[in-house]
Amino acid sequence: MSNTHPDFAERLLAWFDQHGRKDLPWQHPREPYRVWLSEIMLQQTQVATVIPYFHRFLQRFPTVQALAAAPIDDVLQLWAGLGYYARARNLHRCAQAVVELHGGSWPRDIDAMIALPGIGRSTAAAILSQAFGDRHAILDGNVKRVLARHAGIDGWPGLPAVQHKLWRIAESLLPQAPLAARMADYTQAIMDLGAQLCSSRKPACPRCPVSEDCVALRESRVSELPAAKPRKARPQRQAWLLLVENARGELLMERRPPSGIWGGLWCPPTVEHGADWRATLAERYGLSAGEAQALSPVHHGFTHYDLELLPLRLRARPDTAGRIADASAAWITMRDSAALPGLPAPVRKLFDAAYFSTPDLLSSPCPEPSTA
Repeated sequence: MSNTHPDFAERLLAWFDQHGRKDLPWQHPREPYRVWLSEIMLQQTQVATVIPYFHRFLQRFPTVQALAAAPIDDVLQLWAGLGYYARARNLHRCAQAVVELHGGSWPRDIDAMIALPGIGRSTAAAILSQAFGDRHAILDGNVKRVLARHAGIDGWPGLPAVQHKLWRIAESLLPQAPLAARMADYTQAIMDLGAQLCSSRKPACPRCPVSEDCVALRESRVSELPAAKPRKARPQRQAWLLLVENARGELLMERRPPSGIWGGLWCPPTVEHGADWRATLAERYGLSAGEAQALSPVHHGFTHYDLELLPLRLRARPDTAGRIADASAAWITMRDSAALPGLPAPVRKLFDAAYFSTPDLLSSPCPEPSTA
């Protein structure tokens, strides 16, 4: 597709020179490791939230070699609070791949970059364009919104056919010589345009540098584009959260499997609602417990479903509390739990509300809830 707006990049860069973000910590210097780290952190996370995490990561892991050599527990502990923990696991795996496959140097070939764990086409392009000045188009959420409006592209951008159109447009608008030498600035500029002016709500069209040929503005369709994802009823799930204590006041915690929700994090045992949680305690951990006390439910939203955790506080019977059959589980004090390499956000919320503020909730147990 030829560039139907040859001055798009020129107008965008002129705006960026006056209004763009030029003092972000990963811009000084724009090294591939720093750019990559910021790009992964910024996925589905606001810049203001990312900045303190970015600084802490760089202090602890100043190079890709340092990150690759670190235990995954250290990575997860520093990541705690950013959410979407698969990003942290892929971050660690990617660092190891860069060291093992590329000798610690980032590949300049976009296909080799995409082959690294956790790096897709847009992220690879963002790294190559910002760290090396290579001529690649990006298509993150902000850019999809800008291009869908500017070109008047119908349909939800997550659909393959719509995304294909947006990629072609993104590539057609890349700056030509002599502005091609400013690929790093252009990449930041088009992201800034989406974040600062062409926002999803209350876009500032009068201040937009490319508004004069924006199809959505001309046709009064700015609020309609890009089209929203077709709505489906979000599945609702429930699970027991078993807060099992022994006579010493230690809590039963287990490390979750690497894949799935909260992969690699520590969490009290969870049992699908409707299942026999007492049987699970016996079979998986070799434990039995007395009466259960129900605490207030904790709600947590994931990308594809909503989860209601139903906490049950239990005292392990003394004759079984000394041993745990599952090797991934352990008795942990509340003080030690604060130092674990990452707790799921709803579990931390529950601990803050219940365990830390009310240390003896078991003194008046509730009747055992039905497991039917």
